[in-house]
Amino acid sequence: MAAGLARSVLLSGSNRGIGLELVRQLLGVPAPPTYIFATCRDPDGPRAKDLRDLASRHPNLVLVKLDVAEPSAVTAAVKVVEEKLRGLGLNLLINNAGIYSSMASLDTVDAEDMIRTYRTNTVGPMLMAQAFLPLLKKAAQESPEEGLSFSKAAIINISSTLGSIERTPETFFKPVISYRCSKAALNMLTKCQALTYREAGILCVALHPGWVKTDMGGQEADLPVDASVRGLLSVLPMLSEKHSGALLNWQGKAIPW
Repeated sequence: MAAGLARSVLLSGSNRGIGLELVRQLLGVPAPPTYIFATCRDPDGPRAKDLRDLASRHPNLVLVKLDVAEPSAVTAAVKVVEEKLRGLGLNLLINNAGIYSSMASLDTVDAEDMIRTYRTNTVGPMLMAQAFLPLLKKAAQESPEEGLSFSKAAIINISSTLGSIERTPETFFKPVISYRCSKAALNMLTKCQALTYREAGILCVALHPGWVKTDMGGQEADLPVDASVRGLLSVLPMLSEKHSGALLNWQGKAIPW
């Protein structure tokens, strides 16, 4: 697995599910990142015990308190990461934090649920990219690599096939209106980020991890979390300029908008 080529990685939503497994597998590669910044809302709380156990055994794992929906928390997290990096840039930002707050249909979804979901799933990744942009730009400037790559400087937004407008008819057995609308918006955000940050040398891609057996995905899901994450990490080294702004699944296959 070549994912360890990124010198520094920051992941949001790292205390469970896909985020926690990403941390585990990144720590286990032959050449792990010098710094893995694992963020969650309450790193000292009971839901982050597994993350703390990993940090106690791996000095390159740094736990950072962060709620991606709160601008002040994002700003505070940037300061923590800057201090740790000591003048170096951040190579890889993985916006993984997300909520699947309601199974509501179009008849039952309300404004509060829609706004809460958008704040975490769409506004959060926007705020994260804005706040960490100087560090990402610095990493791109420091790199001797040509073109775009995940090990140079990249923003990876964890999205979903439920955000694909073209595929909606085949996935609509689960309406989950707030979630799928927020992910469709995240896909648009990824495309806009790709067009905006390309000149700075930053690769921007949306990845769908599959329907994964996690607290969010449920036990009826068909993909174990370790298999999903192995797939995601195997896709990262394959990404280049031609994938900028794309939506791909955990096997590297393109998903239509």
